[in-house]
Amino acid sequence: MSTELLAPRLRRARPSPTAAISDQVRALTAAGQDVINLGEGELDFETPAHIKQAGVDAIVQGDTKYTAVSGTAALKNAIIAKFGRENGLHYAPEEVIAGSGAKQLIFNALLATVAAGDEVIIPAPYWVSYPDMVALAEGESRLVPCAEDRGWKLRPADLAAAIGAKTRWLILNSPNNPTGAVYSRAELQELAAVLLDHPRVLVMADDIYEHICHAPGEFATLAQVEPRLRDRVLTVNGVSKGYSMTGWRLGYAGGPAWLVAAMQILQSQSTSNPSSISQAATVAALEQGLDFMDDWMATLARRRAIIMDCVNAIDGLDAAEPPGAFYVFANCSGIIGKKTPAGATLASDGDVAAYLLDAAHVATLQGSAFGASPYLRIAYAIDDRRLIEACERITRACRALR
Repeated sequence: MSTELLAPRLRRARPSPTAAISDQVRALTAAGQDVINLGEGELDFETPAHIKQAGVDAIVQGDTKYTAVSGTAALKNAIIAKFGRENGLHYAPEEVIAGSGAKQLIFNALLATVAAGDEVIIPAPYWVSYPDMVALAEGESRLVPCAEDRGWKLRPADLAAAIGAKTRWLILNSPNNPTGAVYSRAELQELAAVLLDHPRVLVMADDIYEHICHAPGEFATLAQVEPRLRDRVLTVNGVSKGYSMTGWRLGYAGGPAWLVAAMQILQSQSTSNPSSISQAATVAALEQGLDFMDDWMATLARRRAIIMDCVNAIDGLDAAEPPGAFYVFANCSGIIGKKTPAGATLASDGDVAAYLLDAAHVATLQGSAFGASPYLRIAYAIDDRRLIEACERITRACRALR
């Protein structure tokens, strides 16, 4: 009876797989199991000290009240300066908005613009939440597979073929979660050439992993590469990944004023302003630079090498080195069909992930959650010692298969 009371839109969406694996890991840990979590998209680094201090100072100074729904003037100025300095994008205050995470801003943008039957083009593999957000907005996801042998990137011809009369958005995530793929300027220009022929298609540039690029100067964003698209691109970013501030829940976006105004209306009737304390900390983050990033990237490069060596040494697993983010997207097709020591057949990447959690107490995420099978997303942003231990556990578990 209780489920009959739910709105039909909710039956179109599933719980977040990343949240589900994190909950499962917490439950196993609470039960006394030593689980190593390689399934969560979170850096293990501390938020830099000067950013934490800015949050503390905000509390001490009484900066704990409501702010403007879209963010304080100080935060908006810092966001505008960041976009100009790092991306060559120039916005007015009414063209930027801060929210309780980039995730909220993506959801609000879709909810504000997608009507029943509208289509959103999503290159696959994709971040797990995109299709479900589209479903909650009563739209339809147009999933476009992107091949591993092409670097997991959307080709202009495939984009052109996917665009139809009902297309409302293209979502473009670079560096990509889960593959780590990074679009070059030339590749973005080729996609932009297609989009210029379709003036009613909006573009979501999800740049949340912008600063997690292993090749300096590699990152570019669409509105920067093709200024003629500026008035229909929403550039979404935040401090969760590049500044290790996941728990602060602060995202921001720049785009056309009409869209930002609509997102602000939704935000005003749901969460209202993001935390005043997190806003103050984000001002410090955006204004004081990324002096710590070289050290962080050196650490991540070392950890990436650890995982790559592990994956490519295991019979049945294979992966290309990812240029961005902090995931390895490993092909596990060579393990599909093998039997566990208990005699169960691993018939899917979901079975492989479940086996590693059960037998090795290592959490990963199945590629099917990201629209690509048979793969595993392995997050490597954890302490080196624990990462090495996780690799040893995975290796033992895979060797036990027959």
